[in-house]
Amino acid sequence: MTSGDVAIIGVGLHPFGRYPGKSALEMGEDAVIEALGDAGVQWPDVQALYAGSMEVKNPEAIVGLLGLTGIPGRAVFTGCATGATSLAMAADAIRLGEHDVTVAVGLDKHPRGAFSDHPSVSGLPSWYGEAGLFLTTHFFGMKINRYMHDHGISHLALARAAAKAFRNGAANPNAWRRKVLTPEEILASPVLNYPLRQFMYCGPDEGAAAVVLCRADQAHKYTSTPIHLRASTLFSRREGAFELLSPSLPIESAPSPTVFASRAAFERAGLGPDDVDVVQLQDTDAGSEIIHMAENGFCKDGEQEKLLADGDTEIGGRLPVNTDGGLIANGEPVGASGLRQIYELANQLRGRAGDRQVERARVGYAQLYGAPGTAAVTILST
Repeated sequence: MTSGDVAIIGVGLHPFGRYPGKSALEMGEDAVIEALGDAGVQWPDVQALYAGSMEVKNPEAIVGLLGLTGIPGRAVFTGCATGATSLAMAADAIRLGEHDVTVAVGLDKHPRGAFSDHPSVSGLPSWYGEAGLFLTTHFFGMKINRYMHDHGISHLALARAAAKAFRNGAANPNAWRRKVLTPEEILASPVLNYPLRQFMYCGPDEGAAAVVLCRADQAHKYTSTPIHLRASTLFSRREGAFELLSPSLPIESAPSPTVFASRAAFERAGLGPDDVDVVQLQDTDAGSEIIHMAENGFCKDGEQEKLLADGDTEIGGRLPVNTDGGLIANGEPVGASGLRQIYELANQLRGRAGDRQVERARVGYAQLYGAPGTAAVTILST
């Protein structure tokens, strides 16, 4: 893959939250229309669509709302990595010379609870999730508990990561949770799966996000501020069920797929962690953000404690993480979540993030991790 051959020229978002009476496809339609307007592109000019969703089995049916132009519409689902996957597929169609303008869209509408009403996904009864015992809450609780033990991470560090998310969400008009919570308030909330507490987790919700891409050499026809897609990588786990069922055990022989995705993305982009100005990390819970800081090469294991205490991951710090509030403030409609990251990064790199703006942001980095072990990394630059 060569760098700079694909550009993002428009982004759109249907705010995440709860919207009774509005379908996921309708939210996706809104996000695409906003992205097209941002790009200065008409729907008939789009030559292919890549749609991702967990709840909607054929999200490519969104063309029925946008207009039946006959374009190919393809559906994809790779868990929480879905957004990055649809983006990569839309970009690859351009790189291969098949199309000049494509759209990636993610959309979902989840019921309340920890995906407890999804026996097709988990094979578990509804009471399991209602009791706080769902697979993912157990998985992430066990994982960060072992990580804290091994690397000296405190409960206060978890609370600081979550509090940052709520502060950033309060400054984001599109966020679902916009109430500032202090680390003390977060530590006082009920334990769900030790050591993770109520306000350290994200929640399933509803929403959509979309991105318009084109050939980089044609981007000037649409915008004066194109965002270049420098790398997009996807890796799955290497230890089968081991990682899923024994997340608290060390796996020296096969690190998390995030490590491989990150290394490959940096190599393809010709960049390193020190070149990144703004970061989006998968924060299904506060512990995940902490672990992913190290897995993506932004610090060593254990250094997160000081980085959080010193404010380095705040918007004004040297490594701003999840400037829009991440999953904790926005919630996670799974199919849309990864493209929400791209929406935020594109706005940051274009200097239009308002009160959340990171000064002189030129390189953006997005990482996703989907249970049970799919990792994706995307790198963007001006």
